[in-house]
Amino acid sequence: MREIIKDKAIVQDDWTVLRLTENETPDAVEVPAGKTIIPLKVWLLQRTALITRLQQQQDLAVWFSSDEAAQDLAEDASLFTLIAVDFPKFSDGRGYSIAYNLRSRLAYSGELRAIGDVLRDQLFFMQRVGFNAFATREDRSIQDALKGLTDFSDAYQTSWDQKNPLFRRVDRSVVSA
Repeated sequence: MREIIKDKAIVQDDWTVLRLTENETPDAVEVPAGKTIIPLKVWLLQRTALITRLQQQQDLAVWFSSDEAAQDLAEDASLFTLIAVDFPKFSDGRGYSIAYNLRSRLAYSGELRAIGDVLRDQLFFMQRVGFNAFATREDRSIQDALKGLTDFSDAYQTSWDQKNPLFRRVDRSVVSA
C-alpha cells in the first residue's frame, strides 16, 4: 500500500485508481473488485450497474479529469465517501475549480483527494479550495510534502476554508493613549 496525506497526517491508502488504457472505453471497462476510484465517465455510463454495488459495499469512488465539471456528478456526489480530482500536470489548475465547486456548490462533505502530478508547492492552495487528502507523486518525499500544508501562516483571500478576507479579520481599532 502506498502512503497519502489525509487530514494533515500520513496514512496508508487502500484505494486503487482505475485508469483506462487506449483499448478500453468507459462504457465497457470492467470495474475490478475492491476499493476502486473509477473515472467519472465510467460512473456516468455504467451508473445503473454500479449503484447497487456502491450502496451495499461503499467500495467505489470517482475521479474527475481536469476537463470535467463538478456539476456532472450533481445529484450523485453525496453517494460517495471519496471523490478524487486528477491533476495531469503540475501547471494544470482546473482541478482547483472542480474541488471548490464540489465543496461550495454541491456541499460535498466527504474525502476530497488530489491525485496525479501533486507536489508540495500546491498543497496549501489545494487545501484552501477544499481538498483534505493528497496522493502526492511517488518520486517525491511525502514527509516533505506534508510540510507544504503549513507553508503559510495565513491567507489574504477568501476561499472555501476562509470566508472573510484578511482585512476583515484584523482588528484595526485605534488604541487611545
